[in-house]
Amino acid sequence: MVGSKLVALLAATSLFSACGATAAEMRVTLLGTGTPTPRLSAFSASTLVEAGPEKLIFDFGRGSTIRLFQRKIPIGAITAHFITHLHSDHVVGLPDMWLTGWIGTPYGSRKTPMLIFGPKGTVAMTENLTKAFSEDIRIRIADEDYPPEGVAFAAKDIEPGLVYEKNGVKVSAIEVNHGDKIKPAFGYVVEYDGKKVVLSGDTKPDDRVAKAAEGADLLIHEVAVIDPDLFKTYPNYRAIEDHHTSPEDAGRIFAHARPKLAVYSHIVFATQPPTQDVPEDTLLARTRTTYQGPLVIGRDLMSFVISDHVDIIATKPLTADK
Repeated sequence: MVGSKLVALLAATSLFSACGATAAEMRVTLLGTGTPTPRLSAFSASTLVEAGPEKLIFDFGRGSTIRLFQRKIPIGAITAHFITHLHSDHVVGLPDMWLTGWIGTPYGSRKTPMLIFGPKGTVAMTENLTKAFSEDIRIRIADEDYPPEGVAFAAKDIEPGLVYEKNGVKVSAIEVNHGDKIKPAFGYVVEYDGKKVVLSGDTKPDDRVAKAAEGADLLIHEVAVIDPDLFKTYPNYRAIEDHHTSPEDAGRIFAHARPKLAVYSHIVFATQPPTQDVPEDTLLARTRTTYQGPLVIGRDLMSFVISDHVDIIATKPLTADK
């Protein structure tokens, strides 16, 4: 059963959405479903996975700390952090997550090093960030007496395979194809208590994602729809389109993997003129040409509670006028 009480769930309040996963559940929350496009309703890529006592963040898109605050989850309480690849829209929120999670507030107060896993270049990035913010770090330690350990990084450049295992939670990296010049790029598989969540990361159609997601409870996959008119003025959009997955190809992956629920996130939807929101009908219609199973178009702050089935909890993000 997927979302049998969807109407009631769509009316769920932020307070209900803020509840964490129980011991027997996994909860996945889309903190950012967008792209570099500065849409108010869709921050850039970030996903929270809660399993047992573990709180895991995958990518640090723009505004990911804001979404955690809306979910009433302290930034400093995240137990491990994972990066799919080093494109700016996936890591631009890292300095905020790192530094705001350290300061001594109810939403920060990290007292141990920030544990972070990512592709080659992750360690170098954290070293350079430490240099870039050295004055802020020096001042806050001297002036506010924050623990130096809380602003340290425990970073690791990873290879495909098991990268994290704690409290019954396993996280494995799978290499994906985001283009010849963007290597390595990873998707992730999160397993807990017989449940499985797969995040594709940014990728062209890749059989490795379909294989990893076979029988998954939740498959979160990127998708791209680009108006051909954009190619005339902005030829770089051809490379962008080539590095992502069309709705038809995503549908083929879903049909192969047959997850309990397929979800679109990191939705590349580029039109001329630009739109503030993502029209769902186009995505659905094109995906349905190759896949007829359970499918949800992700929205920021949408959560999925996985037990013996998958329930959907949708919480509308705050906007500038609310």
